[in-house]
Amino acid sequence: MTELRTIARHAGTVLVGQLAVMAFGVADTLIAGRYSPHALAVLSLASSIYISIYVALNGMLQALLPVWAELHGARRHAEIGPSFRQALYICAGATATGFCALWFPDPWLSWTDVPADLWPDVRAYLRVLALALVPSQLFRMYSTLNQSLGYPRLVTWLQAGALLVKVPLSFALTFGLAGLTGLGVVGCAWATLCVNTLMMLTGLWMLRTQDIYSPYRLWRRLEMPHWHTLRRFLQLGLPAGLSIMVEVTSFTLMALFIARLGAAASASHQIAANVASVLYMVPLALGIASSARTGYWLGARQPGKARHAAGLGIGLAVGAAALCAGLLMLGRHRLAQAYTNNPEVAQAATVWLAWVALYHLADAVQAVCAFLLRCYRITLAPLLIYTTLLWGAGLYGGYQLAYQGLGVWAARPSVDSFWITSTAALGLVSALFAWLVW
Repeated sequence: MTELRTIARHAGTVLVGQLAVMAFGVADTLIAGRYSPHALAVLSLASSIYISIYVALNGMLQALLPVWAELHGARRHAEIGPSFRQALYICAGATATGFCALWFPDPWLSWTDVPADLWPDVRAYLRVLALALVPSQLFRMYSTLNQSLGYPRLVTWLQAGALLVKVPLSFALTFGLAGLTGLGVVGCAWATLCVNTLMMLTGLWMLRTQDIYSPYRLWRRLEMPHWHTLRRFLQLGLPAGLSIMVEVTSFTLMALFIARLGAAASASHQIAANVASVLYMVPLALGIASSARTGYWLGARQPGKARHAAGLGIGLAVGAAALCAGLLMLGRHRLAQAYTNNPEVAQAATVWLAWVALYHLADAVQAVCAFLLRCYRITLAPLLIYTTLLWGAGLYGGYQLAYQGLGVWAARPSVDSFWITSTAALGLVSALFAWLVW
């Protein structure tokens, strides 16, 4: 099998699973949109905070993919088990930190001037998701291990199967069923907790019973913390997690700053942000696949093949991004109407989706490059670039343009003020990341 086919097949399998997970959020957005504009606004705010924390923690664990891929490429299979068990300490610390941040969200809400009437529902939603974070992070460990070893299909099957449970369960818990009173939008959070627990338990059963994991010696007594190993993991995972946190919080804070423009603005932005997140799954899958192959060849001491795999990943990302952006531009009107039955929200979302198409072109390149840079242990420079451009030029520039004016431009309190500056900032990030990879 050629390298191109290997990466494409791996990425395609990962993409199916990631789209299934993203469908959780899409389904919740559709259900909340049909329930009420207030519910959709609550979901927009709560999801933005949750995603910032969830993705940052996932980034820490996902950064270990090249470590295990290199051990796999070097045929040092017996070392993967001890390495995996040491990573459980990182997982435990990350989960505890995320749990506290979700259980006490008031500082986020106060700092960004979220309307007080939304606070109780947002707080209730996030506290359920704090409970869901525990099984979610353990499943992420299972997922990262499988992707590093070239077994993404085992993860995809679980994610796709969980979707069949998540959608009807979210609907039933939100609206009520068979005489039971619905919980409102918080029902979507309870459904997330249920499916995360189901995936975690199934993943543990797979690790315990499947023969393909035997060479890696995973099921051994948990060793005491090995501080040198943990320090190396943190040197790789912490900047990677912080980088993703900066990237996602630029999205999160955008949603929170937009909240002061009203429920309709928040709802329309939530639709645009949700579509952008779905599109991101394509370069994310390509980043996982190409970094797994790049790490594998680095472990096998074949840097030329590693560089070839990296180039293929970037090329596939550019082609896929152009196709996705074009399709979005053509179908954005119908897509916005599918999300909501509110004409005002749909009309506004149609405009924002045009910006999403441009945003995605830059997002695809930087996403794949970020994964590849981790294979070469380059993590600090991406963090500095993200912080300067996404928080500085993108988010702060959007806030200035929307509410105070930016340079010669007067203040224009509109959602697209944030999309304009964020798209420009992400374009610069992509150019710098591509140069670093080169």
